[in-house]
Amino acid sequence: MTLTPPAQPRRTDDSDPTETAEWIDAIESLTRQASPQRANFVLNRVLDHARRIGVTTSGLPYSAYRNSIPVAQQPAYPGDLAMEERITSIIRWNALAMVVRANRAYGELGGHIASYASAAEIFEVGFNHFFRARTADFAGDLVYFQPHSAPGIYARAFLEGRLDEADIANYRQEVAGKGLCSYPHPWLMKDFWQVPTGSMGIGPLSAVYQARFMRYLDARGLAPTEGRHVWGVFGDGEMDEPESIAGLTLAARETLDNLTFIVNCNLQRLDGPVRGNGQIIQELESLFIGAGWNVIKVLWGSEWDPLFAADTNHVLLRRFAETVDGAYQDLGSKAGDYNRAKFFDLDPEAAALVRHMSDDDIHKLKRGGHDLKKLYAAFAAARAHKGRPTVILAKTKKGYGMGGAGESRMTAHQAKKLDVEALLAFRDRFDLPLSDQAVESLSFYKPAEDSAEIRYLKDRRATLGGYLPRRSEAASTPIPARPQPDSYAGFALAADGKEMSTTMAAVRILGNLLKDKAFGPRIVPIVADEARTFGMDNLFRQIGIYAPQGQLYDPEDKGSMMFYKEAANGQLLEEGITEAGALSSWTAAGTAYSVHDTELLPVYIYYSMFGFQRVGDLIWAAADQRTRGFLLGATAGRTTLSGEGLQHQDGSSHLAAAAIPNCRAYDPAFAYELAVIMEHGMERMLDEKRDEFFYITVMNENYAQPSIPEGVEGDIVRGLYRLSATLPGVETRVRLIGSGTILREVMAAAEILAAEYGIGADVFSATSFTELARDAMAVERRNRFVVKNAEESHLARMLPGDLPVIAASDYVRAFPGQIAPFVAAPLTLLGTDGFGRSANRQSLRRFFEVDRQHIALAAIKALVGRGACEESVLTRAIADLGIDTGADAPWTL
Repeated sequence: MTLTPPAQPRRTDDSDPTETAEWIDAIESLTRQASPQRANFVLNRVLDHARRIGVTTSGLPYSAYRNSIPVAQQPAYPGDLAMEERITSIIRWNALAMVVRANRAYGELGGHIASYASAAEIFEVGFNHFFRARTADFAGDLVYFQPHSAPGIYARAFLEGRLDEADIANYRQEVAGKGLCSYPHPWLMKDFWQVPTGSMGIGPLSAVYQARFMRYLDARGLAPTEGRHVWGVFGDGEMDEPESIAGLTLAARETLDNLTFIVNCNLQRLDGPVRGNGQIIQELESLFIGAGWNVIKVLWGSEWDPLFAADTNHVLLRRFAETVDGAYQDLGSKAGDYNRAKFFDLDPEAAALVRHMSDDDIHKLKRGGHDLKKLYAAFAAARAHKGRPTVILAKTKKGYGMGGAGESRMTAHQAKKLDVEALLAFRDRFDLPLSDQAVESLSFYKPAEDSAEIRYLKDRRATLGGYLPRRSEAASTPIPARPQPDSYAGFALAADGKEMSTTMAAVRILGNLLKDKAFGPRIVPIVADEARTFGMDNLFRQIGIYAPQGQLYDPEDKGSMMFYKEAANGQLLEEGITEAGALSSWTAAGTAYSVHDTELLPVYIYYSMFGFQRVGDLIWAAADQRTRGFLLGATAGRTTLSGEGLQHQDGSSHLAAAAIPNCRAYDPAFAYELAVIMEHGMERMLDEKRDEFFYITVMNENYAQPSIPEGVEGDIVRGLYRLSATLPGVETRVRLIGSGTILREVMAAAEILAAEYGIGADVFSATSFTELARDAMAVERRNRFVVKNAEESHLARMLPGDLPVIAASDYVRAFPGQIAPFVAAPLTLLGTDGFGRSANRQSLRRFFEVDRQHIALAAIKALVGRGACEESVLTRAIADLGIDTGADAPWTL
């Protein structure tokens, strides 16, 4: 929704100006004599009554275009204002110099100046007065930093002594080993950045679920979070991302008053105005009010206060309402004379208000987001507000201080180089103690350690507990020891032919782990929706569903054994139909060892098709943040989810998973494989403290589950093991590899080859084509550097020689194709390329040509190709196996 400012009625449109004036006088009198809160209460009651009697059906969804906090309610500024302005100017210069130096030397590096220039005062108010660090007895606040402002955060850390000149001189030059990453990336700077925000939109959503997860930790007695706050600084253009607003109603619904957004409203996206023909601030206020948030607007600096005091007819508010953002941007890029002519002089009363002011005075009228006093009042009000989350809408100029080189210009975001004249003007505007030569050479400026500036900056951070951002690598108290596999997964390791799906096995393993009194409470089970589909409804009563208000109703199914139980200390997070929200909770839990000094094991189970495909960017952010936990992609594969069709059937998530370096992806076929992989994952993540996570696909197809063969555990986690063989003495042989649900088709194909054609087969289970390929790539690379004593990959050990290999899975052929460069023998790949279909499993597997008949045919064709089998056998097999050679390929459009 784009809000176009309504045309404001002139006083000449008023049929009874005297009566109108009396109403206005009455509300002003009530405000003075009682309070603004009382006046607001009365107005709301009057508006409610007007709606009831049909006078109006709605009211304006936003307030006037002015500061929410009147001058009379502003608290005294607690710091040294002049000192903080001086420090802000120094940081602003060093941030600018960092980017311009890098691009002067290496033109392709990029970087951003204008965003931090617009947000510098926002960050400095936070750093000097609100952002609290972790101490021995307080876990600290969490700040989500606007990603394009990273140079400013580095520049501050340089003054603090946390980064040296060599660090900031190597901004965006990381490959050599000493450099700073472009945006907040914990993976690249593991001691510095706490949370990644480089992909716009993910920061706001993550902040909401992080604030909510703090409440979850406290409710369950896992960690004290009282008094901790989540701050997020985001851009107004960023709020167009659907993820940015996806969690707003949750934050209000769960009364997350430990959460504050500061939206840096410089009115510009990367290429131009956010709402050139509208007003993004009014639109955002409407959005947040509708979602149930407390809204504080910081639009005009202190220089405007005398004008507002003199403006008894509210002519300024009328002019503000008539001015769209494209015009504000134009005004912001011009000097005082232009603003006088194009803004004030368009209304005689407005022109009269500034008649006593020079053009230079008008030019110095700041926006509120550049006024430390106005910002402090907003921050303080946000932190004090109870019962709702707060958003501060701070109006700024993009490229503030960059003058004609970028201030409020369409090209501000792309500004990475400034000429000497612009640099000198920047120095003069902020009164920096730099010589002309220092400016021309882009010298960094750092006052002496014993200077008033450095002492002040460090004292303020000491008062707030230390430096931010700062990441901890481990929890002070490790997770309790877990039970032995025989106790929680014995049913899977010794299944003895019992029928179950791997999804059922996963839920049983999870349920058994949850029962352990020491380890169980540290598990965070998460589901977006359809917990009953995954067989998790038994957990409702066992551990309860987290609901901060408890259960305010009697559930319809309260008489059943597995009734829907919500509880204030519930352990299961059932997030509703939001994979993005569930993934955000999973990330919060999986990084609690670092952020909350509490080691947890999150297990998020979901429809695999709606995981990596839908929220892949959030999974990359989780990887960046060094998340540890399990992702269980249920009802996985393109043919196991019978009947559902195109958009539900997953044939590609493993490809997406394979691209993420610290994601360990597995596609087990049997319950015992699943048990071994989950135990391996817990060893890696919890015992060895490796910053990786496990993606495991599980199926909803019930079949007889065998017991684990002896001695295969190591090969299961490596990705491939030999499962069985048919006709072991027969010379005509092939090697058949299957993964996931298609392994059983591979096993059946081996029986067909043996019984009908006298062909022997060695059957292998590929629990992870991805792990096989990674190991083979690593061995290949190491061997490239040596002349003798070459290593052998696990794949090469398992598949020596030149016997044909057929590899089949329930995923696109590129998934098993990862191993193709490392297999010396002829390799045939079978997969489920193409769009899904609604049908039963047997029909789907025949359609995608991954059923037992097509696997057997592929094996015979491979043997014919190497001269080990007569062509007549292939012809007979086509007829025997019912293969339709005239059918279109399943991936044909």
